Amino acid sequence: MPNSAADALSLTRVRPLLGTFVSIRVPAGTTEAARALAANAVELAFERVAEVQRCMSFHDPYSDLSRINGHAHRAPQPVCEQLWRVLRAAMALAAASEGRFDPCIAGKLVEWGLLPVPSTPGAPAAGRVDPRASWRDVELGQGRRVRYAKALWLDLGGIAKGYAVDQAVRVLQRQGLAAGIVNAGGDLRCFGATETIQVRDPVDPSRLLPLLQLRDAAAATSAGYFAEGPHTALVHPGRRRSMGQGVSVTVCAPRAIWADALTKVVLAAPERAAPLLARCGARAMLLGADGARRALN
Repeated sequence: MPNSAADALSLTRVRPLLGTFVSIRVPAGTTEAARALAANAVELAFERVAEVQRCMSFHDPYSDLSRINGHAHRAPQPVCEQLWRVLRAAMALAAASEGRFDPCIAGKLVEWGLLPVPSTPGAPAAGRVDPRASWRDVELGQGRRVRYAKALWLDLGGIAKGYAVDQAVRVLQRQGLAAGIVNAGGDLRCFGATETIQVRDPVDPSRLLPLLQLRDAAAATSAGYFAEGPHTALVHPGRRRSMGQGVSVTVCAPRAIWADALTKVVLAAPERAAPLLARCGARAMLLGADGARRALN
């Protein structure tokens, strides 16, 4: 597959989704039938990404995520299959990382003004969350039902984008495409294709640094770029303070859902991340403010 999106044989489409821009690039072929197949596959992939957004958006008061944030600490709530899959993955990673990945940090992001105060139709006005709440207070029960043992707000922004990328790739493959690249604001996965991964310089985010070549795998990057004010959108689960200032972490993994989430694990405790990276078939690269590069696993 050509690396240049401008190549005459490639089809590229971009949509605003997931709070960023999602681009999908596939071979367009040389016949009208092949081009129609490619265009239809890309459209179906975008529809799947939009479905993930509708289900898991913290900002949308009508999403499944907003509904459980408004009601799950009062009574168990049924959720859609997509949200159930992501919650199971998030809780598994939280347990495996000993809480270094914890999606129950939305209360702190709301406090910092980086997320809006939740508003859920039919739920009482949002109150304060329990500062002691963590991933351990999210109970996944039979019948895809979710209950919160303490008042908390889940934010799946650290894992759902990777899941959406995986879902888009799955759609493209099921439509018979042999290659493709899906990029959701830096959460990227390619199959049958090679892509050069570039990341922003932690000191000068306007400068892109080539990092690695990716083929038949996924990559995601987390960093405290472009923070407005004293806080980044990355919260250390244990300390409940901002992290990611002056450093970036890129994780490569077989699936984007793991690459996305593992960047937070590495940022929280890079010295303890190697065993979990190995279990997930992943590797990480840290870029420091001094320009130093450090590989993990």
